Amino acid sequence: MNVQPVTLTGHIVHLEPLADAHVPDLAKVGLEERIWRHMLYGNIDTVEKMRAFVQDMLARQAQGNDLPFAVIYRQSGRAIGCTRYMNIRRQHRSVEIGGTWYGLDYQRTGVNTECKYLLLGHAFETWGCIRVQLKTDTRNAPSMRAIERLGAVKEGVHRKHIITPEGVIRDSVFYSIIDDEWPQVKARLETLMRTGNRR
Repeated sequence: MNVQPVTLTGHIVHLEPLADAHVPDLAKVGLEERIWRHMLYGNIDTVEKMRAFVQDMLARQAQGNDLPFAVIYRQSGRAIGCTRYMNIRRQHRSVEIGGTWYGLDYQRTGVNTECKYLLLGHAFETWGCIRVQLKTDTRNAPSMRAIERLGAVKEGVHRKHIITPEGVIRDSVFYSIIDDEWPQVKARLETLMRTGNRR
């Protein structure tokens, strides 16, 4: 797995390496409590907190285990959210896709479907991964529906998995897609994008 910063281009969005320069755009769409309710970063409600979030993502990248992206909406050229590869395990050809958020106006649109299509394709077809993992808070029903809609297989729940910055003890539900399943998942996502059923 040759993990290097890369730009992944789709029809609606492109994913480019996250940078400090994205902070102003991200702050315009991302300072909403609803975005961060089930995330592990606390409530990001100021430009300074958004800058700290980006710096944290870049520090994780420098450690070699994460590869963060800004999600750029091609129609406007502006960053509308973030996503990343995380828990990169080269020796096991495995990676997790997570830390994903979008501005409220871009949720339940084609953005997430295309982002996951780009990230999964790169993981399986360029890096040669045999497993891609996703997880979410068991309280986050919309996120679970979105992951299941991709065709990911639910593996189970890690009980009392994480304590959030607010002190909530979170159960996390884990999903995966393996290399044998990718052709079928890929075809499913391409159908969803082609028919406009992209949520």
